[in-house]
This record gives sequence, structure tokens and C-alpha cells, in this order.
Amino acid sequence: MTHPYISGPGNITQMVSLLRKNFPATVTSETVKKLGLASNNESYVINALQFVGLIDAEGKRTAKGQEVLAIHNEQDFQKSFSALVKSAYADLFEIRGDGAWAMGRDDLIGYFRQADKTSDVIGGRQASVFQAFRSLAGHEAENVSTKATNSKPQVRSVKPKIEKPKVRSMKLESGKVDLGNSKKDIGLTVRIEINLPAEGSAETYDHIFKSIKANLLG
Repeated sequence: MTHPYISGPGNITQMVSLLRKNFPATVTSETVKKLGLASNNESYVINALQFVGLIDAEGKRTAKGQEVLAIHNEQDFQKSFSALVKSAYADLFEIRGDGAWAMGRDDLIGYFRQADKTSDVIGGRQASVFQAFRSLAGHEAENVSTKATNSKPQVRSVKPKIEKPKVRSMKLESGKVDLGNSKKDIGLTVRIEINLPAEGSAETYDHIFKSIKANLLG
């Protein structure tokens, strides 16, 4: 198998950060264990460090690895570490060029599965290791927007406006209807129908009935 993998890529990121502070002459699985990282997966961390050339096959720090991890300025470190990653993943960069820095996770999984004939799970872990190294090198995939992910959408609070229902006032005068020569008086009954809004509140209905009382029953 060509490319390294691990179930918890964050352990690799932490290991590199710790080695930047103090890089022992020899780094082994026991070293990783003493640092409290990657429990039962220490060998995978060692394999990843060897892959990018920080330590050799015997666990001894390389001259190039010591040189890169000793760089204090973050931008200079990222530039030098990028060179290590690019050299280690030469096959990927030979095909994708610098576009490899911006490859999405699915594309990376597809590449590693094809290159190493791995399963979906292992291919995903290989992709995660590359992403961890890529992050240390100061590169992020272009299709991942940190701003869009972290920012919370702003929702404007809109208070619904309930308009006071308009009720046409009607004045009725009591009395009898004059039918001219007719000897009979005819009583007049007026029926008023009011359609109440279904979405209205209690306040809306109060306005309606107060208007009726003031203008029709007063």
C-alpha cells in the first residue's frame, strides 16, 4: 500500500505540532504513545511521518525534516512543509498539478482507491491523511467555504401587522314604512352579515364587535 491512512487524522496534525516544539533524534510508536496520541494506532502515525520524510525507516529524524520543523515563522513553515507533501504525493501532483491542493474529499477518495486498490473505508482514511497534511501546509479545498460554514444566517424578525377591520357604519331609524294609499304598515327587518377573518386574533375580533356596538346598536 502506497499512501498512509489512519482513522483519526487529527493525531497526525497534533504530532507534527508537537515535533515543531521538540523534535527528538528518534521518533517511534513508543514516542507517540508517551505523548498520549493515537491509542493503539501509533504505528499509523509513524508511517505517515515516514511517508512525508520527517523521519526515516528506523524512526530517526531526517535532516530535511528537522530543517522544516525548526522553522518558526508560520508562512515560511507552510511553504517548506508544502514542498515535503508535494514530494511525498508526487504521483497525485503529477496527474493533478497544484490543483491537488484544492481537490474535494470525494475526488481524493476516488484517486486513492484507484491508485492503491483500497476499499471505500481505507480510501476515505487516506484522503483524510492528505487533508491533514494539506491543512498543515496552509492549503484548503476551494469548494469548502469556511465563512459559509461558520456564519449563521441572519433572520430578520417580522412582526405581522393586523389591520383594524373596516366596518361600514349603518344608521337605522325606527318607524314604519309608508306605502302610500296602503292601509297596512309593513315592519322592516335588516340582517347584517359580517365575515370574520379566519387568521384574525382576539384583538381583531374585539375591534369588529366594538365597531358594531358603536355604529349599529348605539
